[in-house]
Amino acid sequence: MTRLTVVIPCYNEAERLDGPPLLAFLDQHPEAKLILVDDGSKDATLARIEALAAERAGRIETLALRPNRGKAEAVRAGMSRALEAHRPPIVGFLDADLSTPPDELPGLLAALERPGIDVAIGARVALLGKDIERSAVRHYLGRAFATAASLILHAPVYDTQCGAKLFRDTPSLRGALAQPFLSRWAFDVELLGRLFAGSDEVPPVPLSAVVEVPLGTWRDVKGSKLTSRAMALTLADLARIELDLAARRRRARRGRRV
Repeated sequence: MTRLTVVIPCYNEAERLDGPPLLAFLDQHPEAKLILVDDGSKDATLARIEALAAERAGRIETLALRPNRGKAEAVRAGMSRALEAHRPPIVGFLDADLSTPPDELPGLLAALERPGIDVAIGARVALLGKDIERSAVRHYLGRAFATAASLILHAPVYDTQCGAKLFRDTPSLRGALAQPFLSRWAFDVELLGRLFAGSDEVPPVPLSAVVEVPLGTWRDVKGSKLTSRAMALTLADLARIELDLAARRRRARRGRRV
């Protein structure tokens, strides 16, 4: 039985996608499955992920989106496919560059085994005994972004943008994934915000049900798709996300009073 399905969004990753760590993770965790999403790549990414799927038939599924829709929609499409087709109790996503190694996922899984926890988020915290390699520029930009995101979310989240997150299959998660994201890159903030806001049909996820897990290893992998221009657009998207979440909170409050 599949306990965990991990979605990996891929765009022009034919040369960077490192197959052996993914295959090793599946071999070590027979209850896990991967969904590799090709987001309208212009290179041989689709052929690459199909070759990986052939190496672990039934354990790796591929999904091809055309045209390119952006990382947000690639993740949403993959997670929606997992929940609808396979119904694993836990679903999540990981970046294709494997800056967060797959062997960090058991730590997130362990956090979800704690009573009352529905969401486990990887956090890139440079603590003694941890191996976190991140450029100073990206670190300080990330801190500024995280501060803004925390204000929007009304929650003290340290690292919204770490590309390693796991979620229990709950009505709140399905509701949060029901509509396309506004932002191509800041969708992590949107997803958390939708979970915290809830709706008139599903309850919000309480802050006590979300835990951040400091990663043991993280690498700032070269070739990131998040360019300086994309970073600027992502910051601008926070304003749109804030307005959308405010509207969702109002609708949810009205619905609960009826």
